[in-house]
Amino acid sequence: MELVASLRSFGRHDLAAAGGKGANLGELLRAGFPVPDGFVITTEAYALVVAATSADLLAEAQVPDSLREAILGAYAELGGGPVAVRSSATAEDLPGAAFAGQQDTFLNVVGEEELLDAVRRCWASLWGERAVAYRERLGIDPAEVRIAVVVQAMVEADMAGVLFTADPVTGDRGRTVVDASDGLGEAVVSGLVTPDHYVIEGERVVEHVRGRREVVIRGTAGGGTTTTAQETSADAHGRSELPPEALRELVALGARAARHFGRPQDIEWATKAARVHLLQARPMTALPPPPLARKLNPIERRIGGVLLEYLPVRPYPIDVTTWLPYGPAGMMGDIAQYFGIKGAFKGFLEEQDGVVYRLIPPSPRPTLKALALPYKLITKARRHDPARWTADPRFTRYLAQVDELKARDLTAMPWQELRAMPRAVLALVRPVGNLRIDYLPGTGLALLKLIVTLKRYGLGQHAAALLAGGGSRTADANRALEHLAAHLDDPGFDRLFREFLGEYGHRETASPILVTPPTWEEDPETVLALVRMLAAHPAPAAPVDPLPHLLTHPRLSGPRRRERVERLVRAARAGVAFREDSHFYFTMPQPILRKALLEIGARLGFDPPEDVFHLRLEEIEAIDDPAAMPYMDRVLARKARREELRGVRLIDPRVLFPATDSGDALVGGTPASGGRASGPVRVIREPAEFGTLRAGDVLVCPYTNPSWTPLFQRAAAVVVDTGGPTSHAAIVAREYGIPAVMGTGDGTSVLTDGLEVRVDGDAGLVTKSA
Repeated sequence: MELVASLRSFGRHDLAAAGGKGANLGELLRAGFPVPDGFVITTEAYALVVAATSADLLAEAQVPDSLREAILGAYAELGGGPVAVRSSATAEDLPGAAFAGQQDTFLNVVGEEELLDAVRRCWASLWGERAVAYRERLGIDPAEVRIAVVVQAMVEADMAGVLFTADPVTGDRGRTVVDASDGLGEAVVSGLVTPDHYVIEGERVVEHVRGRREVVIRGTAGGGTTTTAQETSADAHGRSELPPEALRELVALGARAARHFGRPQDIEWATKAARVHLLQARPMTALPPPPLARKLNPIERRIGGVLLEYLPVRPYPIDVTTWLPYGPAGMMGDIAQYFGIKGAFKGFLEEQDGVVYRLIPPSPRPTLKALALPYKLITKARRHDPARWTADPRFTRYLAQVDELKARDLTAMPWQELRAMPRAVLALVRPVGNLRIDYLPGTGLALLKLIVTLKRYGLGQHAAALLAGGGSRTADANRALEHLAAHLDDPGFDRLFREFLGEYGHRETASPILVTPPTWEEDPETVLALVRMLAAHPAPAAPVDPLPHLLTHPRLSGPRRRERVERLVRAARAGVAFREDSHFYFTMPQPILRKALLEIGARLGFDPPEDVFHLRLEEIEAIDDPAAMPYMDRVLARKARREELRGVRLIDPRVLFPATDSGDALVGGTPASGGRASGPVRVIREPAEFGTLRAGDVLVCPYTNPSWTPLFQRAAAVVVDTGGPTSHAAIVAREYGIPAVMGTGDGTSVLTDGLEVRVDGDAGLVTKSA
């Protein structure tokens, strides 16, 4: 590898020699783009210097004579005038790691010694605090990183800025976004100015906002730059504008660069004497998924809302190939398919670069098998009583198999047996879905009979309260938590806590359809936070079963009516309990699968073992020798891509929960539990924050699952970004008699801690308290 070479010598595949910036710029230059000419001081030159100098002394390092001559010779060939000196690390300007601003750039460098000094400072910036922290966050091994330096002829810009070939906020690939200001582009990139802002669709400017351009940065005659304040009024005297022809050329160049690299680009540009120059180009990072091609119908929005509630975190590749298709989500899809509905809860996640990229709500459609739906439902309902489902031999056999798998010693297993464990767990779960196929029709029929009968007697308004009076394993867990809270300071608390985890420890902390988040047993601090919250705020009086009182109603004066209503209520309650309890039992294999995967990760040498989650199940099953694990590069790439998407949503909630006219309300959503209540907002985004809720707070959260329900015993009301009237949050809110508003889309971002609000569960509105 040469120590110094022309920028034109490099292309996109020369990352190891020229770093990300040098490889991308060389690729553009060779492809005919208007990139200022220059040269690259390669990573080999850096290696030569760092071998004789410690990293913390690079800024003052002695440059070997041979390297010095090569650098100054290339500088002379470039004209010896002002240059831009840019850091170009091998882990920079990549699809999953932009490293924007992490290493240094020096503009308008003039003179040989000044150039050499700038090169040394670029080398040293590889070990600056911010660059080191950035690499640590991405899990990039510092021993694997080198740095090149790109030296280009300086463009003393009239105007400069940044161009995105896709909308960085909406993800719309049909839009180009341009920010522009006077002088060098550093003012725009560093955020020193409010630039002129353009949004272009095709050749049409659909948005143009004039900026204030608070300062201007320009090169000085002797080298370096100066920053000068300037008038900020939009109609400032003599203010220049980006010429329309330059804007058109920029958009065309951006589109051409995106096509050339095969993905949206983040481009720094400058104009000088009406000529456009491209100064840097890198893949856009943290780019949201493109908007859906069409408007969703109500069924798609409803299913999408359910899925978003179940996906509070981005699934890993191991989720996509294990618990997602085999656990509750896959089970719901299988049930729908059995009854003649195709495409429900299937294929709703799109992957990119091996990482889940976005959620696309499925579009279920009936098949010819749906014609037999009424017959199937009636037949199943007559044959299978939800009140007796736990006596089904399939269920008892399932529990025995769970106990058998749970008892196996994972650490003592040979690799071949351990590698087969995930598939063994999944094989155990799939047939159990048949129990839901058999018993859910009886649940639906019991609910329908109760609602019809109550309406016939003019008592339909009591249906929700009557259903809430039944028991379930979730209710059992909540009572057990109350018991723990009552004995928090007792000497025997540790024993009680262990017993609780033994019974309920398989409950999920984040999602029942993902295997990667820890369970209560693996994250006991989540449970302790709940216990402390319950102990700090005494429980209100337990809800009274409304059934005995209802049976004294004048409209149920006859014994036959009373007996019929009581029988129907108990049957419907059994159906509701089946829905909750089957979920409780069917997630019991989840922690077994997770522990097997973590043991696999440890055997493969991952640190932490959770890095195994970046692999797909079939990739794990293809590994014959764990000591020769072939997928490390793949894991690192997926890890970086996932980190890039950390702040990107799987889908814009506004697509699933369209804004409605809510008048003066702060947020609006779907009414899910009636009533009105006021109180201070408490935003809780994850189980680790459970302990911050106080009695009487309005609980505002992005999603819920059964592990959140103890909070409802203390909350005055609940407001959730996702979900609908049939979600767990809505069901439990009705059980506890507190107002609930679901599917607000943006409640957690609009409402802030301590804000006094009024929640109207009947209208689905949250307003500011008077």
